[in-house]
Amino acid sequence: MCRNIKTLFNFDPPATEDEIEAAALQFVRKLSGFNTPSKANEEAFHRAVQEVSDVAKNLLDSLVTNAEPRNREVEIERARARNAKRFGMTE
Repeated sequence: MCRNIKTLFNFDPPATEDEIEAAALQFVRKLSGFNTPSKANEEAFHRAVQEVSDVAKNLLDSLVTNAEPRNREVEIERARARNAKRFGMTE
């Protein structure tokens, strides 16, 4: 859907409030088509971000897995390698 929304489940350390809110903001931006809402839509936009953030927190708190938590640094390096391969960039 949106490449800016990252997987937040099963990381050590767990996702922060800021990461969850950033994902919610990206989701609401994608759905609404607004990067920044007009004054008329501002309240609804911010309320939607808060509600999506709350639901995402509840989801992340409810999910269970037997898999080992993923390491953020390892996942970042894997993403960089995928991007280098995809876009033909070398370090």
